[in-house]
Amino acid sequence: MDFELTDEQRQLQDSVARFVQDNYSFEQRRAIVATEAGYSEDYWQQMADLGWLGLSLPEDHGGIGLGPVETMILMEEFGKGLVAEPYLATVVLGAGAIVHGGSTDQKNAILPAVAEGKMKLALGFAERQSRYNLSDVATKAEKSGAGYKLNGMKGVVFGAPSADKIVVSARTSGGPRDADGITLFVVDANQAGVSVRGYPTADGLRAGEVTLENVEVGADAVVGAVGGGLPVLEKVIDHAIAAIAAEATGAMSHLNDMTLEYIKTREQFGQPIGKFQVLQHRMVDMFIAHEEAKSMAMMAAMRVEEADAAERKKAMSAAKVQIGKSGRYVGQQAIQLHGGIGMTDEYAAGHYFKRLTMVDRSFGDVDFHLKRFSDLS
Repeated sequence: MDFELTDEQRQLQDSVARFVQDNYSFEQRRAIVATEAGYSEDYWQQMADLGWLGLSLPEDHGGIGLGPVETMILMEEFGKGLVAEPYLATVVLGAGAIVHGGSTDQKNAILPAVAEGKMKLALGFAERQSRYNLSDVATKAEKSGAGYKLNGMKGVVFGAPSADKIVVSARTSGGPRDADGITLFVVDANQAGVSVRGYPTADGLRAGEVTLENVEVGADAVVGAVGGGLPVLEKVIDHAIAAIAAEATGAMSHLNDMTLEYIKTREQFGQPIGKFQVLQHRMVDMFIAHEEAKSMAMMAAMRVEEADAAERKKAMSAAKVQIGKSGRYVGQQAIQLHGGIGMTDEYAAGHYFKRLTMVDRSFGDVDFHLKRFSDLS
């Protein structure tokens, strides 16, 4: 595999790195996530103006038409600053469902607005009983005239409080955990019967519980084939895994840099603690863990569009396992090497560890993906 970036990709990397450096110091981020929205609308519009919101969207529908490698580059730099804008929720998850399953009319209506920063999206797929099983769907979609009536609840919907439209999975036929019979629908967040209870997650970002009570939608709200939504949903979630794998490597990189700087300046027994060999060994282990994670994130970006769904899933599961293990190790070691200050809310280290922990729990944890990899092998 060729892991060398092109000149254009390096320019993208430099552009995002400058944005993070200028706008996402730890103090700036704390101020942003403390607002009611939890992100900056001005920064969101800057991302649109720079073309980042349309980066992975098709050129025919207002995007730039680039691929997962460019998304990896963007997300890795976002991870270094713990960027709070709902890029994952809107572009990777919500718009991803439209890209991979939407009709031409849906793409024309939604994707250009996303690219311009005028519309935010979310994807509701998890339910209280489903854990990481995408086919465990209790939300019902019953025929109602020419359209459907939706009833159910979606939990931990990333970006739901700010979303204009939410793509939700609902069961149109079959049993509670059947692979067939799941249909995706796009609903307006402010239409009758839709309610969103927003809240901050452990890492300071925003999610929400979405309740659907007799929500009437037309046949044109169906994303993809009726009863055939699961393959689309699985593909979108695998793209999300590749994206957050890259974000996690950025967070690990910054956490390693912070820790190295700290042990070079923190003195004990009359000398910097970085001079103690056992701490140097720990930093080497943290560096190795990050490099292992970065290699798997690169692999995920290059394999996420694999035509064979089973091979794609295996690659994403392998990446998710390593990201989870590396993120936990780097986070724990960083906190311990910082000592008491690493546990405080006023210091950045703990916030990076919280985000790495959320990444591990999103879209399947280590145990889930070890089993999925084994089942597919």
